[in-house]
Amino acid sequence: MMISLSPGRCRREHRAARGRNLLCFAAVSTATADEEAPTPSTAASDQAADASPIAAEDTAEINDRDGWDENETTSVVQPRFCDGPQTWIEIKSKTNYHLPSWWNGTKYKDGPGGSMTVSVLKSGTISAEISAGAEGELKGVIWAAKANVSGKIGGSVGVTTGHTYTHNISRGKYGHLQYGSWGYKVSWAKYRRKGDGCHGGTLINSGTATLPTSETGWKYWESAS
Repeated sequence: MMISLSPGRCRREHRAARGRNLLCFAAVSTATADEEAPTPSTAASDQAADASPIAAEDTAEINDRDGWDENETTSVVQPRFCDGPQTWIEIKSKTNYHLPSWWNGTKYKDGPGGSMTVSVLKSGTISAEISAGAEGELKGVIWAAKANVSGKIGGSVGVTTGHTYTHNISRGKYGHLQYGSWGYKVSWAKYRRKGDGCHGGTLINSGTATLPTSETGWKYWESAS
């Protein structure tokens, strides 16, 4: 904080009868130095640049999400900073994806017609998977997706027994119910900074990954036989 004095104002009044002294007035003001915005930086070598997370999916109904894994792939845009880690991972695109729990007691088929009521009969774990040859990048991809796709993404999610669910089957059709995690399929790329880092980096690895979230539930579909 700097302190400055405004020009003093002095007035000498000579009054012989009263013998007044010199009166001086000074105004004190303060000036605040301009503050520069902090430059984004990170200490982690494989951590994505900070960005506002994409809003989490509506959780009002976690079962039977129509077209969950049929949505078009959408791009994920991230800001780029000149000052940052030497290597980083970017999430290039995301697609809604239901990661199934393949073990017995979590998948059912019934019909034709009528209705089906199911429950999870065996507990287990649904884990993230990454394209072959990139297993060492999985942790970095998870952190990048958690920051830029959904905060609910993790490396794995536990499935407990229970969660009973009932669904009607169309006449003449067979119904299928598969338990799993309402997660994402993402494409990712890993870069190494070049030069001052302001104009992108050198691509050193890329691939895809399927990532679970903390939301689990039943996915329903029908078939003719």
